[in-house]
Formats: sequence, structure tokens, C-alpha cells
Amino acid sequence: MFGKKDNKAENILILGLGGVGSYLTKRLSHEGYNITVIESDGDLLSNAAENIDALLIKGDAMDVDCWRTAEAGDVDILIAVTDNDAVNIVSSMIADRFGISRKIARIRSRDFGYGTGILSTSDLKIDLIIRPEELAAQEIVRFIKRTAGNEIIDIAEGQLQVMATRIHENSPLAHKKLKDISRMHEGLPFRVVAVTRGIDTIVPGGEDILLPQDHVLIMARNKYKSLLMEITGEKHNRRRGVMILGGGLVGSRVAELLEKTVEVKLVEKDFKRAEELSYRLENTEILHGDGREEDILDMAGLADVDTFVTTTAENQFNILICMLAKKRMNKKDHHNIAKTIAMVNREDHLVLASTIGPDIALSKKILAGDQILKFIQRGELISVAHIHGFDTEVVELVAEPKSPITGAPLSGQHISSMGKILIGALFRDGNWKIAMGDTHIKEGERVIAVCTSTYLKKVRELFRSGYEADTGLSLPKGWIKNN
Repeated sequence: MFGKKDNKAENILILGLGGVGSYLTKRLSHEGYNITVIESDGDLLSNAAENIDALLIKGDAMDVDCWRTAEAGDVDILIAVTDNDAVNIVSSMIADRFGISRKIARIRSRDFGYGTGILSTSDLKIDLIIRPEELAAQEIVRFIKRTAGNEIIDIAEGQLQVMATRIHENSPLAHKKLKDISRMHEGLPFRVVAVTRGIDTIVPGGEDILLPQDHVLIMARNKYKSLLMEITGEKHNRRRGVMILGGGLVGSRVAELLEKTVEVKLVEKDFKRAEELSYRLENTEILHGDGREEDILDMAGLADVDTFVTTTAENQFNILICMLAKKRMNKKDHHNIAKTIAMVNREDHLVLASTIGPDIALSKKILAGDQILKFIQRGELISVAHIHGFDTEVVELVAEPKSPITGAPLSGQHISSMGKILIGALFRDGNWKIAMGDTHIKEGERVIAVCTSTYLKKVRELFRSGYEADTGLSLPKGWIKNN
């Protein structure tokens, strides 16, 4: 079925099929939204037409005739993510005139939308401003400030945590079945809710075995964090210093956020940019050099830091240089384990990168896309968290009356054999509890579910009234319309 819209779903107009636009178009169309895209690049449109179920219009976002072709008067949400701030701002104003109720725009400049800016989001007619570089910088800083664990995220008002960690050869969990691990630690309620191995992410069952180099996601009550770290072999380590490779928008912002509390070194290959940053970042040591040159990082003082961040525009280089940097830092100090973070914007490199390369691989477009998804789905999903390095979502929902999830205990649900969805915890009797096979979810209960990214729609359907669960997936192709 090509170009036909489902009246029950919200209509979304996306401007721009770059990184963020392409990611969102795939995700939102797959989850059942009616998507229309305006894009001027014919190559981007042709590629999208092969993979995305959406109405694709070739034209300029500033051409009002394109908006009329897109039936803008019937649109519920505008997402303006072209690479031009001015276009995205003006587009939000045009959307307001068409009566589009919710407007989302990507704006890189920090001169707009901030409390100290000349124009507020209200002035700009924008409900949500997205700044991918700022999101990436804030996420990198959040990770650096963590003293242990690859990543720890609070969920369920902070009562639960999900911790991402890597299984090393000498880990107490290596080479053991999950059901055996559970028996070994009966007094500690936790669940391994996702495992990344190579480029694949699975939602595991009791028979699955954890192997060295697996990247695992563990859910537990907040109060058990110390015990959980002891079981996984994670240690608290004081961060000694940070080296950043690349002084672009992300790298320079990370340095700005950290330089007053942590010793920061920043390596930038462009002399003029390095000179500019040396004046702007007063407490950061700026070094001019190319990280591709042999021993340049050693000369810059790699041995004096234990956190290495690379934010260049080259995905493969970022992965490889993190592997090299970590090896050299760990060789210097075996007691304070080095951490590495890389910007990796290609989706097909992300999971593999987190398995063989950096401890954390971040994508600006996925960070931005996930924030937009949270905004769009806030009425149905209480919260959504995407864990870096996993093709996995952690979502909080409420079980509606007569929804499929309330029909039987979890062990009797069809989802238990899918390998794509896992119920991690539920809120009952005033507390969050880890869900087990004999748990029977009741209507109105809040639940934390974990699923692979393409199954988020299926999870939502399991919690809807009167819906019959279906595990089949189909992805019709797109439809290009020239304007």
C-alpha cells in the first residue's frame, strides 16, 4: 500500500532527510505514524523510497506549494531537521500558520531558545528545540562523571537502574547460563535484559550463556547497585584526566563543560581552530596536531589521562583510535582502568563499535532522534531510554484493561518465545519489583519493558485494550512525489 494514510494515526511532516530526518522517518513509519517528507536531494529520496513507508515530496522546504502538496493543514506534528537553522526556524512559523499544533526544530546555534537568548521558543513558535551537538556533549560529560560501569541510567523515578557493562574473561559471570547466575544470587533481584554480541542485540532467556566481550544490560533496584557492581567485577575509579581528539562543536563543548573540574587536553589538527579554542577555553590545554600521525597522542600526554574521547567526523578512525588509546592507557596503569568514548554516526557501526572498540559509541542523530521520539510519544509511553551500544529500548508503560499483557502470567505469554521483548519490572504495592516468569501483570499497573528497537510498536500494542498481539513485521516501500 503506497502513500495511503491511516486516519487513526498521527500525521507527521518531516523536513530534511539527512541523518536525523532519515533515522526518524524509519522509526516513526515503522511504528505506524503517517509520514510525509519534503527533501530537495533526489539521491536521498531515491534511497529512502527503497526502505521507508512514507510520502516523499521532492522540493524545497521553503516552497509553500510543497506544504500544500503535503496537506499541511492535516498535519499534527512538524519536525524540521534540515541542516539550515534559518530554514528550520522559518518552517516552524509557517507550520504555525497552517495550524500544526506541535513543532520540533533542530537549531545548532545557542543564541536561540535559551533563557538568555534574544528569541524564546515561544517567539519562534517551536515546542521543542533539538541541538544534536549539545546532546552529544552533555551525554559524554555524564558518562565521564560516572566512576564505574559503562553506563548507568536511572529509571522509574530513580528506584531502578539499568547498568551496561562488558563481560571480561575473568568476570564472575563469564561462561555461565543466565538461569545459573540467577540461582547463584537468589538474594539479589536483578535481570540481564539485553546482550550485544558482535553486531547483534538479543533479549536473552535463561538458557543463554554470557561470553567474554559480551556487552550486557542489567536491571536492578537502585539500592543494590554496589552489590551488582561487585558481582559484575566493576570497580569505582577516580577519573584522573581527559583527552579529547577533535575540537569541533562537540569536542569543544565537552571541554567547556569539564575544564573547571577535570584536567582536560584537547588535540585539534586545524591550526586556526586550535588557536581560536586556546583563547576561548582558558582552563583547557589546547594542542595542535593530527591524531593520525604515529605517536602524536603520546606526545600530547596520553599517559597522563585515563579517559579518551574522540569526536572527529570519521567513524572508522574514531573506533580504531579508541582501541589504540585504550591499549596504551591500560598498559601504563593497570589499576585505574581507562575509558574511551567515540562519536560514531553510522548506525551500522554503532553496535559493533561498542563491542570491539570504545566503551561508549554515541551517535548525534540517534540522540536527537530519541529525544524527539520521547516528545512525540509522551502521552502513551511514560518514559523511553535508549542505551548506547544496544539496539534496545527501555520503556515504561501502563497496562490498559483487557490488554494482551494482562491475559496470563509472563511465562504463559507468547512474547516469552519471541526473543525480542522482555518485561523487566513492575510497580506493585508501592514498590518497583523485578518481574519473574510467574508474574501476572494486572490492568493499571506500571511496567518497565525492554525490547529491540524495531519491536517498540509491538510492545505498545501488548499494553493496549482489546488488541490481539501479532509478532509479524512488514515494511512497505516509500512513494516519491515530485512537486
